[in-house]
Amino acid sequence: MPSLPAPPQPSPDATAAGDSDALAEARDAAAGGATKRAYVQGVFSDIAPRYDLLNHLLSANVDRAWRRRAIRRLGWETAPEGRYLDLCAGTLDVAVELARRPGFRGRVLAADFAEPMLRAGTRKRAGLPVSPVTADALQLPLADASAAGAIVAFGARNLSDLDAGLREVHRVLRPGSRFVILEFSLPRSALVRAGYLAYFRHVLPFVGRIVSGHRSAYRYLPDSVAHFPTGDALAARLRAAGFARVEWESLTFGIAAIHTATKGA
Repeated sequence: MPSLPAPPQPSPDATAAGDSDALAEARDAAAGGATKRAYVQGVFSDIAPRYDLLNHLLSANVDRAWRRRAIRRLGWETAPEGRYLDLCAGTLDVAVELARRPGFRGRVLAADFAEPMLRAGTRKRAGLPVSPVTADALQLPLADASAAGAIVAFGARNLSDLDAGLREVHRVLRPGSRFVILEFSLPRSALVRAGYLAYFRHVLPFVGRIVSGHRSAYRYLPDSVAHFPTGDALAARLRAAGFARVEWESLTFGIAAIHTATKGA
C-alpha cells in the first residue's frame, strides 16, 4: 500500500513571518482600539485549557494570596446574602474563593465573554452558589443597582474601553457597594522594576508559549500591563466613572495592586 505524502511544512521564513505578525497583533491589541476586543476574546479562548497551570506556575502561586486579599477588600460581610459580580471571571478562581467564604450565603455571577474560560473552570464550582454567564463587561446582563459588590482580578486591562467598563460596573452596583480591582502594576523601585520587566518581557513569554502553544498570548500580557493606568492614574479613572472613597495598595514590591472604590449613595 503506498504511503501517504507528508503534509507540507512551513518554511523557516514563513514561520518567522507568522511570529512577527502575531507579535504585532498582540502589541496593537495591548494598545487598545478596535482590534482589542476580538483579539482578547480569541486569545483567552485559545489558552483556556492551560490557563490555570500557567497562572500558578508563572506567579509561583502568589496569585492565590493576591486574590484572597482582594476578596477581603470587597466587604461582602455587610451583605452576605447579596448577589456579587466577578467580572472577567476566567476559570472562576475568584468566584469560587468568594463562594467558599464562611458565612457567605449569596450568589456569585461570574461573567466572561470567553466562554471556553468559564467552561475550563466548571468543575471548581460544584455545589457552590456560582453562576457562570457568557457576557461582555461593557454590556452586563444586570439591572441597574442590582449587585451588592463587584470584583475583577487581572481582567481590567483587557477591556477594550476601560472607562466604559468602569461606568458599566458603577451602573449595576447598589449604592454603598464596593468595586475591587486586582491588577498588575509597575514597581516603583528601579531595581525591582528592572527585574520585573526582564521577567515579563523574556521569561514569561518564552515559558508561556511553550506550555500554551500560543504564539502571542504571553507577549500580550507585558504589553497590556505597560499600557494600563496604575496607582493614582487608575484611581482618577474610577472617580471619573462616578466612584467615591477610592483607595489603592501595592502588593509584593509593587508588582500588583488592589484598588477599592465605592458607589456613592
